[in-house]
Amino acid sequence: MARRRTRQPQFDSRDDLLDGAGATLDLHGAGAAEARASVRAFIATQGRTARGSVVHIITGKGKGSANGAVLRPAIAAELRGPACAPLIADWARDTDDGGFKVRLR
Repeated sequence: MARRRTRQPQFDSRDDLLDGAGATLDLHGAGAAEARASVRAFIATQGRTARGSVVHIITGKGKGSANGAVLRPAIAAELRGPACAPLIADWARDTDDGGFKVRLR
């Protein structure tokens, strides 16, 4: 089966997705596998309790990782993945590039 490639949505500075968020998940100190599981649970819970809201997922910029950012690409892949994508309307990197803002369906 061919893997479908999806692009990250693009937003401009006027988009309200880049404004404040209702709930925040901070993944500092988590490994990639733990972070991906936490994001799936967080998106599922917020999708049930806060439909249509914007949530913030903090990954950090990867400055503490010897080989560059680990969490940011892992979480971007998770947001595009089959567990999260159906629950998400839009998403983008946050304004300081240390995480993501996600609008739930």
